[in-house]
Amino acid sequence: MTGSLLELRDVHLAFQGRPVLSNISLNLQAGQIVTLIGPNAAGKTTLVRVVLGLLKPDKGTRRVLKGLCIGYMPQKLHIEPGMPLTVSRFLALAGACRSRAQEALACVGVAHLNARPVRLLSGGEIQRVLLARALLRKPQLLVLDEPVQGVDITGQRELYRLIESLCRKTGCAILMISHDLHLVMAATDQVICLNRYICCHGHPAHVSEHPAYHSLFGEGLAVYNHHHPDSFRSAPGASASLTDSAHD
Repeated sequence: MTGSLLELRDVHLAFQGRPVLSNISLNLQAGQIVTLIGPNAAGKTTLVRVVLGLLKPDKGTRRVLKGLCIGYMPQKLHIEPGMPLTVSRFLALAGACRSRAQEALACVGVAHLNARPVRLLSGGEIQRVLLARALLRKPQLLVLDEPVQGVDITGQRELYRLIESLCRKTGCAILMISHDLHLVMAATDQVICLNRYICCHGHPAHVSEHPAYHSLFGEGLAVYNHHHPDSFRSAPGASASLTDSAHD
């Protein structure tokens, strides 16, 4: 596990006898953005819960760097419309002092929203506040579940650029679930295509050309090019060794 922040090896998980994850292996490294894609019911959320330690696999192992700090950004924020909750109070509920909350908001470009009621935020503002909340403890690993949920196309591009910038600036690892394939491919180092097992994985440009990818998502999806080396592997149960040395 040298150099790894978190490693899953040969993970299997079933619910009521129905396989949900089969033979999943991955290795998350500092400074990398890894995007998890797949159809509905592919096991993406279940895999994230295993990564977070919320679910224990039936078989296989989960190993983490000692003292690893993980930040999590959920898909949505549900706040009662009449609740008088400001952004600063929302972050305080997560244990943030005023200075740390302001620092996290500044990191994601919304320091001016500190005193704004949460119920008055736009979709893009809410997502940035959720991202700020995930950054409060200065995590080494960020796990983002659909981080551009409810954001318009311009805001999506800006959020993906922000996520990439945070990764490069802090050196943290980022694992995110996304359905916005044509946009997210430009802001990720590695892609894992999941359908209960790892169908294919590697550099976005190669994954987008892989038969398993087209079988799941169809033809004609525009993919933006990235600047990282190429690689991909495929096969039911293939492992995703997401390290710089895996670019073979």
